[in-house]
Amino acid sequence: MTKCIAFHSYKGGTGKSTISSNLSASLAKKGLTAVLLDVDVYAPSLQDYFQWQPKKSINDYLFENANIDEVIHDLTPVLNKFESGDGEQSESKGKLLVAFSSTSKDEIYKLDGAVRQEGSKIQLLRKFLMLREEIVSKYNADFIIIDTSPGIRYWSINSLAIADTILLSLKLDGIDLKGTRLLAKEIYESLTKLGTKSYLLLNRAAGYCLPPNLAGETSASNQEIYENTVGNQSTVVSKLSADVGMDTILSIPCYCDIQFDSNEFLTALKFPNHPFAGKINALIEKLEKI
Repeated sequence: MTKCIAFHSYKGGTGKSTISSNLSASLAKKGLTAVLLDVDVYAPSLQDYFQWQPKKSINDYLFENANIDEVIHDLTPVLNKFESGDGEQSESKGKLLVAFSSTSKDEIYKLDGAVRQEGSKIQLLRKFLMLREEIVSKYNADFIIIDTSPGIRYWSINSLAIADTILLSLKLDGIDLKGTRLLAKEIYESLTKLGTKSYLLLNRAAGYCLPPNLAGETSASNQEIYENTVGNQSTVVSKLSADVGMDTILSIPCYCDIQFDSNEFLTALKFPNHPFAGKINALIEKLEKI
């Protein structure tokens, strides 16, 4: 049975695209068929992430200018250039299929304008629902992973509506905490009543990098600030979880060694022994049990 997982957030910059891409690729490496959908239609980024320029996009499918085969791109060969944990190159046992949103300004305007017209909006929604059904029936997908638009927008809400499970990615800053409470009240409560499961996914949390001082050493004051931050974080998370009625599925620390990598690309495959890869594998284990 296909599991449909949507990554959502109140605002951008919470790591949705990075986590969803690494999750999809890791699922394929483990022998599963993962279909990754870039439904961040207002600011699509996966084309740059995968360095892939598709001839047809999800936009074309929605406006009936392309069929499903033209929109779904088999990127499994991209995975095969990465080494396994023992340093050997290995072919993926599964499949990574990706559908991109158009990065064309005109196409984004066209899609945004269409949802302002009631008739067009309903037709687009039907096509979007059909997209999921065709992926399930034609590609026998084990997982459909959706990278949504942040916030409360038409396409983000519709993406959440077709998902079985929502992972709300957030950083523990004041804006994200306030926005998470808003999303839980305005959107997630209604979807939960319909059977959708939702979880908090903490990203770039404290707990990995110990801040050094300028001399490259750790000072007592830095150590104190660091320990207080980690301690306060646990309290904040517990209160947030209780307030919104959502459990935390995973906490991913801020890995400075990869955050500042200008060529960040499928880190979980590039560095299979890195703690980040371990976190992605832990997320897979949790999702398989849901």
